[in-house]
Amino acid sequence: MIEAGSNQVIKNKLRSVGLRPTRQRVVLAGLLFETGDRHVTAEGLHEEAEQIPFRISLATVYNTLNQFTEAGLLREVAVEGSKAYFDTNTSDHHHFFCEFDNKLMDIPDDTLRVVGIPTAPAGMSVTRVDVIVRLTDTPQEACAVISKK
Repeated sequence: MIEAGSNQVIKNKLRSVGLRPTRQRVVLAGLLFETGDRHVTAEGLHEEAEQIPFRISLATVYNTLNQFTEAGLLREVAVEGSKAYFDTNTSDHHHFFCEFDNKLMDIPDDTLRVVGIPTAPAGMSVTRVDVIVRLTDTPQEACAVISKK
C-alpha cells in the first residue's frame, strides 16, 4: 500500500517499479492508494478523477491501470468477459461478487481453501488461483454489510 498524504511517496513508489511519475499517474495513484485496499473499474476511477476535478480521458485511465498492473501495483480481477476490476490488494486472496450491484469484495482470509489443484501441463506452472463467489438474490443491504468487513 502506498502511504497517504504525500505526492513524493507516490512518485517514489512509481519510480521503484520503473514507471515515470507523470501527473496523470500520480493523480490516479493517489486516488487508488490513499484510502487503503479497494476494487475499482476504469470507469469508476475516471469518474473519481473528474470529481476532483482532474481532466483525463478514459483511455488514459485504462492505460494507466494496465501499466500499474504490469508493474505489480494492482491485480486485475476479471469478473465477466469484458468487465475487469483492479484490486489494490495484490496478495493472493479470493472475492465475493454481488451480481445485483456489481460490487467486488475480498473474502476474509482463511475462510476459503482451494484443494486439488491439477498439475500444470508440461513446460507450464500455476501462477495463482482466482476464486470468485457470486452472490445474488440477496437484499442489497446484505452486500453493504459484507463489504464493510
